Amino acid sequence: MTIPTVTLNDGTTIPQLGYGVFRVPPADTERAVAEAFEVGYRHIDTAAIYGNEEGVGAAIAASGIPRDELYITTKLWNDRHDGEEPHAAIAESLEKLGLDRVDLYLVHWPTPAADNYVHAWQKMIEIQDAGLARSIGVSNHLVPHLERVVAETGVVPAVDQIELHPAYQQREVTDWASAHGVKIESWGPLGQGKYDLFGAEPVAAAAAAHGKTPAQAVLRWHLQKGVIVFPKSVRRERLEENLDVFDFELSDAEIDAIDALDPGDGSGRVSAHPDEVD
Repeated sequence: MTIPTVTLNDGTTIPQLGYGVFRVPPADTERAVAEAFEVGYRHIDTAAIYGNEEGVGAAIAASGIPRDELYITTKLWNDRHDGEEPHAAIAESLEKLGLDRVDLYLVHWPTPAADNYVHAWQKMIEIQDAGLARSIGVSNHLVPHLERVVAETGVVPAVDQIELHPAYQQREVTDWASAHGVKIESWGPLGQGKYDLFGAEPVAAAAAAHGKTPAQAVLRWHLQKGVIVFPKSVRRERLEENLDVFDFELSDAEIDAIDALDPGDGSGRVSAHPDEVD
């Protein structure tokens, strides 16, 4: 099985489906990532704040998989934006991961109340120039944040990783990203189980029509919309299920029906608003 790749605006490629370790307990991370590798994942998404970079690194070291076959993402936490802290933070993350570079480094949240996300982005550019990250991007950045970092640095992020699922599709952000060559990554692609996504008629109908689970139908919806996605699970059978989404295709009508699940008023958000995170 070959996982498709997406080409970023810096010319590098990223596997479109990966494995996210958000809320994977540190003690379970090495086993979970090792199982993900065994199942066929090669793209791992972690973050400094998750507290499990060491587990990811241990699994990488034990895997025997050539480094150039892996795609590793981590993120700069909110209290490391100022001064030279981003450089210290990436050094710490690389040590924990056992790597000399990551494939993608993200500013985790813009923390607009602190008004230092442009400075953080300037330091990310230095980190990329130093060869410590092949690609750099942002997470949870809304259009005003994106416009400002581009206007003040001239460098467009490669990706914006945002909350995105059928009830909350962030069309203002995704439209801006599409117009500016920024790829969208979805976190919480299945709504984090915080609403009855799988019971929604368009999802259930698409799953039944293709002999797939509702989760597989939703992941396929993301993939066909060009979104980079990395569902999280600590169960091997679910890891396998989430990867088994490349042998069917949703119709345009099925895509449109799932698209219509977003009420368009922002009420589908299941996590924090980026302007309120510090």
